[in-house]
Amino acid sequence: MYINLKEVTQKAKELNYTVGAFNTHNLEMLPEMIRAAKEKGAPIIIQTSVSTAKYIGYKVLVEVCKLLAETELVDVTLHLDHAKNFDDIKEAIDNGYSSVMFDGSSLPFKENIMKTATVVEYAHARGVSVEGELGIIGGTEDGHSIDSEKYMYTKPEDAVEFIKQTGVDALAVAIGTNHGQYKSKTNVRLDLLKEINNVVDVPLVIHGGTGVKEEDIPELINNGIRKFNVGTELLVGWTKTAKEKFGETALDNSLRNNIMPCNETVKNIVKHKIEIFMNKNQPIRI
Repeated sequence: MYINLKEVTQKAKELNYTVGAFNTHNLEMLPEMIRAAKEKGAPIIIQTSVSTAKYIGYKVLVEVCKLLAETELVDVTLHLDHAKNFDDIKEAIDNGYSSVMFDGSSLPFKENIMKTATVVEYAHARGVSVEGELGIIGGTEDGHSIDSEKYMYTKPEDAVEFIKQTGVDALAVAIGTNHGQYKSKTNVRLDLLKEINNVVDVPLVIHGGTGVKEEDIPELINNGIRKFNVGTELLVGWTKTAKEKFGETALDNSLRNNIMPCNETVKNIVKHKIEIFMNKNQPIRI
């Protein structure tokens, strides 16, 4: 089924797992990502940046996700990631995205609340879920650097007030992760996550998931993480395979013979991550 973020994370909460949110960077990799979820028997969140959505086409992405959700019998959510402009969010919603994120994390606290609440009002009236962000997560987003000196951890008391005032369906928290980190692994603040999870009742979200140690993931899930973003690992894997295949190909070789192995690389990464995200060795109730 084609469902929204609130629906897919509610199921994750009931069975104590997290849903993989995977960034597609082109249309070619998208079908194999959804088929990976089908093979694991799990739901999937397909994410796009605003620039990717404009490159492929909002409506094209919606129709492909809806079709594959139906034909592959997979719960699929299509999510607009890190949108800062209301016009981009409106375009995604009006074209059929089932989930959006308003990223007001760099704004003053009150302004973040007010702008996020406006997005929530528009989205909820159309059956679309909204993710907000509180605290500043470092690294890079869609190729743009974020000043690491501006990193700001999420404060539990601010999270309570933010959720109360905005009505968001999920909250991205800053607990030590970084966007675009793939050459090393970070030390996440599990202690801070526990504090936040103890005082809020909405699904929590990890950004910069590529840089998280796999051994930390079960503890993150057990403390409220219901959406887990992975983007850089897919991009790096696809690009490495592409460089190998295109570097050795004959000029008249069909493009699909070079691109299909790239998509298979992405599929294998998604399957591996979903296997961890299902949290099979942990109890259903915490």
